[in-house]
Amino acid sequence: MTLFGFRVPMMASLLVWCVIWEIVGRSGAMFLIPPLSDVLVAAVALVQTGTWQAAALTTLNSFLLGMFFAIVVGIAIGVLMGRSATADNLLGIWVNIFVSAPLSALVPVLMILFGMGETTVVVTVFLFAVWIIVLDTRAGIQSVPNSLLEMGRSYGASRFALYSKIILLAALPEILAGIRLGVVRGVKGVVIGQLLVAIIGYGELFELYSRNFDMENFWALTIILFAAAMGLSALIENIEKRVDYYAGVR
Repeated sequence: MTLFGFRVPMMASLLVWCVIWEIVGRSGAMFLIPPLSDVLVAAVALVQTGTWQAAALTTLNSFLLGMFFAIVVGIAIGVLMGRSATADNLLGIWVNIFVSAPLSALVPVLMILFGMGETTVVVTVFLFAVWIIVLDTRAGIQSVPNSLLEMGRSYGASRFALYSKIILLAALPEILAGIRLGVVRGVKGVVIGQLLVAIIGYGELFELYSRNFDMENFWALTIILFAAAMGLSALIENIEKRVDYYAGVR
């Protein structure tokens, strides 16, 4: 970003908003927005409490389980749709519907089906993440040139070798992009699921802090959650960059 002829790093925008947050908090204009410095102090204290650590473990467990099933099922369905026109026609409309649909509205239905517990949150994470993984995997599979497949067959590659050593590797950049986007959506899913269930994990803490107007801890919990989502996204993006040469070769 360039401002008045000077190159300004992107981080400067974040720093500006941090300063504005601190000024608004110090002014007392809005009691719901405490000073950022107080929020950061609260965040440091919060992560040392047993309450936060137990909630974080519960949230992490639900998130990892939901993402595991989303990645496995999403890649499998994406490969099937990418390789079979019949499957693409049958499943494509449903995948696009669920990508566009407000999935938050389904959580109460999931609570009826699976109860007021962790299973509902895991299913919510799965539903939020799986569809974008399906679409990106499908796009990657359809981008694999036929010349690579013909080369593999000419060297006597088995069907398993074709998929594991050629098709999946050639589609890897798009698959990783789908997983990265799925992780972000999965974080939304775990928070929404726990907020609506409101008795486990981060949802319980958000409910507790908002009900008691403990805004320092409320915003501290929000910042920790955002930082975790950005960190996971950056990690997968770094892995993406390391496999970009597959797309170049393709």
